[in-house]
Amino acid sequence: MDPIDQLITRRVAKILPDKAGLKQLLQQRKIRLYLGIDPTATKLHLGHTVPLRKLQEFAAAGHEAILLFGTGTVLVGDPSLRAEARKPITQAEIDANITTWKDQVAHLIDFDRVTIKQNGDWLLQLTLKDIINIASQISAVQLFKRESFQRRLDAGNTVWYHETMYPLLQGYDSVAMDVDLELGGTDQEFNMLIGRELMRKMKGKEKFVLITPMILGTDGHQMSKTTGNCVWLNDSPEDMFGKLMSIPDDLIQSYFELLTNLASLSDNPLAGKKAVAFDIVRQFHGPTAAQTAQKHFETTIQQGQAPSDIPTFNLSQLSPNTTIVDLLEKSQLVQSRGEAKRLLAQRGVSINQLPITNDQLTNFKSGDILSIGHRKWLKLI
Repeated sequence: MDPIDQLITRRVAKILPDKAGLKQLLQQRKIRLYLGIDPTATKLHLGHTVPLRKLQEFAAAGHEAILLFGTGTVLVGDPSLRAEARKPITQAEIDANITTWKDQVAHLIDFDRVTIKQNGDWLLQLTLKDIINIASQISAVQLFKRESFQRRLDAGNTVWYHETMYPLLQGYDSVAMDVDLELGGTDQEFNMLIGRELMRKMKGKEKFVLITPMILGTDGHQMSKTTGNCVWLNDSPEDMFGKLMSIPDDLIQSYFELLTNLASLSDNPLAGKKAVAFDIVRQFHGPTAAQTAQKHFETTIQQGQAPSDIPTFNLSQLSPNTTIVDLLEKSQLVQSRGEAKRLLAQRGVSINQLPITNDQLTNFKSGDILSIGHRKWLKLI
């Protein structure tokens, strides 16, 4: 396949206004493009990597690629696919959230070829006159027509005024950076098209929009931190491999196409899933860790054995009448008591490979093996 055709075909759901126009531009000259990500959390998941991979492909082809941290837009909060407004975020949270992002994506992005920018550098400098000028380019009716707003209104819920500003501010990023192309997932189509309109009206310039597909989570639903179905970029090799092996069989093809560069996929679902899991773990942790993670999966899940290198927890750290919820939290097998109770209710916690649901259980003894699913283990001593 022609290199340009490859660039605008693989990991691409849609190109607006049309693929032919973008191809013609790419044949004429190098372009400037960007991908924006709002720092709403400290961790990134595999879903974030689909447009990141596409950004790197353009950078590798010699185009001017920008990874934009939304330090300004995050103050508003992206309303895309949201049933309610996002909670306000503090500057301290923003700073903490972007601290490790560069390290998390370093396996995918060559920062000698990709420039990092923050839109707070220009959005926070806008005057009232500037904001009025930007807002005058887009009709209020157009903003309220977005699908997520309509769903809220139909359900009798509120759309807050500041949320209608989000697509205007994201759209202005294109104007501020004078780009030729914006990348983003399918959830960003509305925002990116507002940017296209602003570019045309404020600079008299065409801007293309390349929309990448979104991958589903390990349960077959939209990947989201609130549902617990994410594969995080900083997951341990064993956790990452185990989560990938748990995805529904009908998602293997999309994970293969969107998250790997493998040439082919086995017709056998188990073999194909293992190949995909191995390649993704290899990308973030290296081949040795991927081999160890695969062996761990085969031993603990396929063969039903406990791993040989289980970490230990000393019962002397517990006070009398400590419950299983306390133990799960104190041993850091879970991040919160709420998560512990949810896992217990779902029969996701076992002692000596026997599921338990009683969140008031206090009878622990040295030698007990505590496990969450097949990925987290702990030996009590």
